Amino acid sequence: MAQTHFAIFRETWPIRGGGFSISRGSKTVAEVIRVELSRDGRRGQGECVPYRRYGETLSGVETALNAIRGKIENGLDRAGLQTVLPPGAARNAVDCALWDLDAKLSGIPPWQAAGLPEPKPVVTAYTITLSSPDAMAAAASKAADRPLLKLKLGGEGDIERVKAVREAAPKARLIVDANEAWSEAQAEAFPLRLAELGVELIEQPLPAGGDSVLESIETPVPFCADESFHGLSDFAAMQRRYKAVNIKLDKAGGLTEALDLAREAHDMGLEIMVGCMVGTSLAMAPATLLAGAARYVDLDGPLMLERDREPGITYQGSLMYPPPRELWG
Repeated sequence: MAQTHFAIFRETWPIRGGGFSISRGSKTVAEVIRVELSRDGRRGQGECVPYRRYGETLSGVETALNAIRGKIENGLDRAGLQTVLPPGAARNAVDCALWDLDAKLSGIPPWQAAGLPEPKPVVTAYTITLSSPDAMAAAASKAADRPLLKLKLGGEGDIERVKAVREAAPKARLIVDANEAWSEAQAEAFPLRLAELGVELIEQPLPAGGDSVLESIETPVPFCADESFHGLSDFAAMQRRYKAVNIKLDKAGGLTEALDLAREAHDMGLEIMVGCMVGTSLAMAPATLLAGAARYVDLDGPLMLERDREPGITYQGSLMYPPPRELWG
């Protein structure tokens, strides 16, 4: 087998509108790692977004990738990759690049190689970042024609935020994401009030590791796990506490494991959200293979950026098209 050339790139992509805010803080740029794998005149690429919430940094991901450089250059495949890197951003970038390289070398698109239906256009949620009720209402008013809005919440004042958005975008479907910011009292009190405002899903209301109380809370709006859900070993707790799980490639460590998680979630009767960090179309592209199995698609990362890769994924409003093969696959 010809040797694989392995390259790592650190990139910064400005976020439009002054920044992206959730309960844990704000940022004005998306900092990503892109990897390229080249062999026999073909190139595969993948993108990851290191996430400090999980102890990841750009430098840490680069160190992890360089530690397995020799294995990659000597032909490490996707199965072998699962044994040399743990789930997380570093493995995600390489795993997705291997899927892309395999597709470019074989001519077989990843969806076909994975035994999945060909991806079709899907509606993605559009995120309204955490701010004051008035500011979130103003943002929602500009996005009022989008069919599905995802509201970032932060605890105190959340009902007022959702009320303001509902008034500004009366026809939009709403889901909310607390990013671990609620207290137990809020997790008990807020769902009924949110149901009255038409909210369909509540993502990660309580801190991961402190969410066992959800087993005893009766809620008219389903809870969805994000920070509490990473891998197959989490499913037993998920089934007791949540009705849905958010599968992100950066958490799962790539498309390979994410596909396994989606199958297991389906078998266990859990709804699926396919989610993302704030990144470019290259980070979204592999995740589109999960969209067919998902109740909620939240792959609007490129819509948060001032500019995207070229070529990138085409978005017509909130309608998201499959990625061009020049980008990935």
